[in-house]
Amino acid sequence: MSDDSIKRARELRRDSSRAERICWEMFRDRRMAGVKFRRQHPIDPYFADFACISRKLVIEIDGEHYAFQVDADIRRTKAMEREGWRILRFWANEVMQNPEGIWSTIQLALHSPA
Repeated sequence: MSDDSIKRARELRRDSSRAERICWEMFRDRRMAGVKFRRQHPIDPYFADFACISRKLVIEIDGEHYAFQVDADIRRTKAMEREGWRILRFWANEVMQNPEGIWSTIQLALHSPA
C-alpha cells in the first residue's frame, strides 16, 4: 500500500460519518461472528467503508451524497466484484434507525457461501 493510500485511509477514518461510527462499533474487535473487519480498506483504486478480508465481504454505507454519484458507485461496485468481493450496501439512516437489522443481514452474509 502506498503512502498516499495510507494517508487517505487515515483521513477517511478520521472523518467518518455517524452511521460509519455505529457500524464500526459493531465490527471492531471481532465482535461480529469473530471475524476481522477493516475500516476504509483500499481496493485499488477505491476504499471500502468496511472490509472483511477473510470472507471477501465489503460493507458500504451510503449517505445523502449517494444520489449524486450513482454511476460512480456502480463502477466502483463492479470493480470490487471483479476482484471477487461481495458488496452489501446500506443507507446511513437505515444504520442509525435499525442497527439490529443491519447486524442480522451482515451475519447472514458472513455465514453464506460467496
